[in-house]
Order: sequence, then structure tokens, then C-alpha cells
Amino acid sequence: MLSLLAAHDPWEGVLTGPVYDLAIIGGGINGCGIARDAAGRGLSVYLCDQNDLGSATSSASTKLIHGGLRYLEFYEFRLVHEALVEREVLLKAAPHIIRPLRFVLPHHTGLRPRWFLRLGLFLYDHLGGRKILPPTRSLDLRRDPAGGPLKPDFRFAFEYSDCWVDDARLVVLNAVDARSRGASINPRTRCRSAERLGETWRLTLEDTRTGAPLDVSARALVNAGGPWVVETLQQVIRANSPTHIRLIKGSHIVVPRLFDHDRAYIFQNADDRIVFAIPYEDDFTLIGTTDEDYEGDPADVKAESSEIDYLCAAASEYFRTPVRADSVVWTYSGVRPLHDDGASSAREVTRDYLLELDAPTGKAPLLNVFGGKITTHRRLADRALALLSNHLPTGNSWTAGAHLPGGDFPLNGADDLVRSLRDAYPFVAEKNLRRLVRSYGTRAAAVLNGARNAEDLGRRFGAELTQAEVDYLIAEEWAGATDDILWRRSKLGLHLDRKAEVELEAYMQSRAATPRAAARAVAP
Repeated sequence: MLSLLAAHDPWEGVLTGPVYDLAIIGGGINGCGIARDAAGRGLSVYLCDQNDLGSATSSASTKLIHGGLRYLEFYEFRLVHEALVEREVLLKAAPHIIRPLRFVLPHHTGLRPRWFLRLGLFLYDHLGGRKILPPTRSLDLRRDPAGGPLKPDFRFAFEYSDCWVDDARLVVLNAVDARSRGASINPRTRCRSAERLGETWRLTLEDTRTGAPLDVSARALVNAGGPWVVETLQQVIRANSPTHIRLIKGSHIVVPRLFDHDRAYIFQNADDRIVFAIPYEDDFTLIGTTDEDYEGDPADVKAESSEIDYLCAAASEYFRTPVRADSVVWTYSGVRPLHDDGASSAREVTRDYLLELDAPTGKAPLLNVFGGKITTHRRLADRALALLSNHLPTGNSWTAGAHLPGGDFPLNGADDLVRSLRDAYPFVAEKNLRRLVRSYGTRAAAVLNGARNAEDLGRRFGAELTQAEVDYLIAEEWAGATDDILWRRSKLGLHLDRKAEVELEAYMQSRAATPRAAARAVAP
């Protein structure tokens, strides 16, 4: 229950702000997932992030909801089981931004033997109680279209199932759902300090755009700082933890589309790593990822030339047409904050998560979140609330059968949504209608906002991005900068030229969403 201790607008000066049940530092997938779960249980929630939602690790993944086939080699059976179960839970919850994807695993003579791959895929098919996704099958690459783009040396492959996800939109939709259930979601709000005052936490905050200060109090605090989790613990909360994390850098490259079919590839490499080649944004192929230890500020991470060369070489080992560095149209990198389990190499570090509760008698609890995967974020949130149940009235789990915003349609219902939009908005290109459905699901009509003709959608910035969509993203999804729209709420940055970006930036500045407006935006 929220206690409102201040009646004035909180951005007008330093006030003793409201007392929330739960405050969360970090607006990545774990922080937003916990906020959604907690708000749905009736708790009052305040979440802040110093940047845009999902602007770091959570938007720099390989875009997969998967069990982690290679984790079986490290005997991570609990993690793989949990992730495999979650694939279908999340697929049903968000069929607009998550969709099934078949992966072709060519057998490479001299690397893992065929029987070993078959055994791993047998376990993969059966560990998670698969009900929706089709099972593994064998492919003769000399006859199957999947063999066409590959070198003729590769004659046999396995094909198995996982899912593709728009990772950044998954973060935002968790936040949208949390807000619809009463949570206060505050990107571009830095937590300067968090002080434990008996049974309450006091957070001193700052709007990073205006410098406006704010105080917020909460009965419990979650540190979901991602790659900054230790920095947040030490410099903001001023505490220590026996848990250590290991920062692992993963880089990806995007090149013009390398093959025509809709399946992905998973390639084994001689260094025991694996690399994916995935159809991406219709016209491109995504290749990744690397695994390297990282030191430095996670905000400065970028793909180095050595990583680009590595990914090009790894893909070229399999594809008939070599992948060259000069064909790369975009790169991105992220830093994964993994629980340091003492593994000798970066690729062996566990992708499992660790939740550490610090709750001395008579003191407000602190929950630190270490590690984790996008695939298991919902289960992580559920466990986080279970750990806090002795300190807050957390109620029962509820997210397993709940749709994310826009996902309330059948798994095979996207075409029906497109047809209904086409009937209502015949002046919008069908390709754009499909993009809108893939991004917004049943909320796509809200983006089009009842337009009766193309002029009603306002300015066009290129690649079918309209003023109506930009306005929607500013008002409903906290978009405050061009990167928020072009690289996180969408990937239209791959299709727009610099002139269009400048025009978009000028428009956003002209109608600048102030902190006051952003705080009051309400989802439809």
C-alpha cells in the first residue's frame, strides 16, 4: 500500500517522497520483470534507471529465448530445464515479439561427434516438457534448402527449435505492464544514494535531463544494476557482498542477408565456442556472439576489430560466400554481469542467476540480483518475490499465464491481426502493418490512432516511421531520444539514413517529453 507523504509534484524540489513497498534500481529485464511481478501482486513499486529502459545488456543479446544447448556440456541441467520450460511460457505471453525459430546445426567433422550432438539434442527435446515447439530432426544438406548457402563439405545437420525475441521490447513491455498495474517507472533517473533507516530505505535521486532532485522511501530495495550491480552496491548503497561477478563481453555483427530461408544456423568452432547466424529484420543476418572478459565501464563497450574479424571468420568457415568485415552494416556489444563461479574461461562461466538477500533483524531488506538470462527473467522475478515474502505481503505467483501488453492473441493469430488492420487502414503498406503487429500486437491500432488517411499519421521520417508512431512511443513507452526509437523500440536505424535521423531528432526536441509528462504518461 502506497503512503503518499508529499502532496506536491515530486519534480518541483527535494521533498520527502512517497513510501513504496519496493524500490528497484535498474531498468533492464530483471528490474522490469520484478517490477511487473510485484505490481501485479498489489505492491507499490518505484523503479529507476539512469538511462533508457533496457539500454545496456538487455538490448545487446543474441535475441533468443532458448534453453542454452551448449550449457548441457557444463552440466547446467537445472538452468537448461528452467529455460526450456520458459520458452513456451514466454511465447504464449508475447507472440508478437517472440516467435518460434528453427536452428540448423551442421555436423563439422573433427569437432563434436554426431552421436554427441544427437544425445544433447535428445536431452534438449525432453528436459523442458516441450508441447508447442517441434522436435529435432535430421537434415541431408545435399537436398535440403538449408544446405544451399553452406560449403559442400557440410552434408549432414540436425534441426531443432528455440525462439527469437525482440529483447529491448520485452523489457519495455514488462515496464508498460508494471505501470498499468500501478508501478512508477522512471528511466533517466539516477539513484545517487540509498540509505537504510531502520525498516525503511531512503533513496536520493536525480533526473539526468534536468538535474531535478527527488527523495523516495521504500520498505525494501532491489539492486538490479546489471553490469553496474557491484558499483551500485558499493557506491550507492555503500555496502559489500561476498558474491563476485565476472563481466563478460559479447559482440555481434549485422550484414546484408546471407540466405533466403527463414531458419537460423548454429555453428561450432574449433575453439569450442558457438556462433549463431540468424535472419534479422527481413533484409539482414545477425551473427554472434563473442565471449571475452571485460574490464572498464560497461557504458563504453563496443565491438573491437578483432571481434568483428573473429565472427566473420567463424561464419566464413561454413558459408560458401565469405563474410567480410567491409560488409558489416552495424555492430553492437553488451556486458553480461555473470556470477563468478571460478570458471577458467569466459565461455564456461555459468549463465545462471544468484539472488542474495541481506535482511538483518529490524532492518529494511536488500535484494541483490547477480547474473541471469533474458529467457529466465520471469522465474527470477518470481523467486525474488518469494525471498521478500517474509518482509512484504507478496501474495501468490501470477505471471505464468498472463499476457504481456499486446500479446493477447493466439500463437498463429498475427496474420488475422494484419488483415484486420489492413481493412481499417488500407492506406498503410502491408509490410509496415506486419512490422507494427510484430512490435505492438493488439496495440498496433493504438499506434495508428484512428487515422482516416495517410495525412492523419503526420510526418514521415522514412522506413514507414510516422509521427503517429513516434508520438505513441514518447507518450506510452518512455522514448526520449532517437536511439530509444531507432535501436531499442525498433531497429529502424538499419533502414534510415542520416538525414532522416536528424529530422527525427529535431522533431523529438521540438515536442520534448519533459520529466513531468513522462511521469504522467498512461498506457492505453
